[in-house]
Amino acid sequence: QVQLVESGGGLVQPGGSLRLSCAASGSIYSIYVMGWYRQAPGKQREMVAAIFSGGTTNYASSVKGRFTISRDNAKNTVSLQMNSLEPEDTAVYYCHLRSRALRDYWGQGTQVTVSS
Repeated sequence: QVQLVESGGGLVQPGGSLRLSCAASGSIYSIYVMGWYRQAPGKQREMVAAIFSGGTTNYASSVKGRFTISRDNAKNTVSLQMNSLEPEDTAVYYCHLRSRALRDYWGQGTQVTVSS
């Protein structure tokens, strides 16, 4: 079993920054991709950013240029640096891991609120 624990959410003013972190533990044998999804009230969960085992990254168009995902393979952690935050970024952010066996794991979610 794999556990994902997120940290770093909170309240920030428009234009501000936050950094989310996620630590994976448990029976981790081979990670294919780690990343972040978010879900705003009344909306579907959407991919925000992902980083593959080889280092390739992928971003939602709405966050490209503002968010940066990074990963520490040795520590099985993934982080999301969020800059120039907008009210539209308000959502619960979920850490995601997909193993090479194509099993998906999710964190419990952390709230990010962008408001003045």
